[in-house]
Amino acid sequence: ASAFDPSSGGLLTRLQTSAPTIRTLSTSNYHSHSIPSSLWKLGRLNHIAIAVPDLEKAQAFYKDVLGTRVSEAVALPEHGVYTVFVELGNTKLELLHPLGEKSPIASFLQKNKTGGMHHICIEVDDIKAAVTELKERKIRILSEEPKIGAHGKPVIFLHPKDCHGVLVELEQA
Repeated sequence: ASAFDPSSGGLLTRLQTSAPTIRTLSTSNYHSHSIPSSLWKLGRLNHIAIAVPDLEKAQAFYKDVLGTRVSEAVALPEHGVYTVFVELGNTKLELLHPLGEKSPIASFLQKNKTGGMHHICIEVDDIKAAVTELKERKIRILSEEPKIGAHGKPVIFLHPKDCHGVLVELEQA
């Protein structure tokens, strides 16, 4: 008799009878009732940004090895970066490379020689309302005012120490 034959009392039968019951989270228990409604809404994940030490090699990897659509590099002097967008079906990757010695990506790459995840970007429907409320909730914003980001829309960054170790960019949808 096979271990996979239910009539033999084999492994499959033992797994079926000893499998724990799967419990699902109730949505009413999951959402805290103490969270007030906001004047702004969090939207979809716009992109995940990856700092890369060699932009051309990174572009070639995503284009030639993985077969994705990859944009040309665009310089964003106000942010101190070159950006390249990698199109995925449901979101994008943003490849970041330093532009100038004062680039925040240059300092990131000094600590992370091979590169790595730099930040996530989530869309919001009202960035000014988001900034106001987040400041009230003691979430540090890394600039006084939103700046124009790589997509030509206002963006702000939230301090990673206030976001569980993740640098979060919010972008006006």
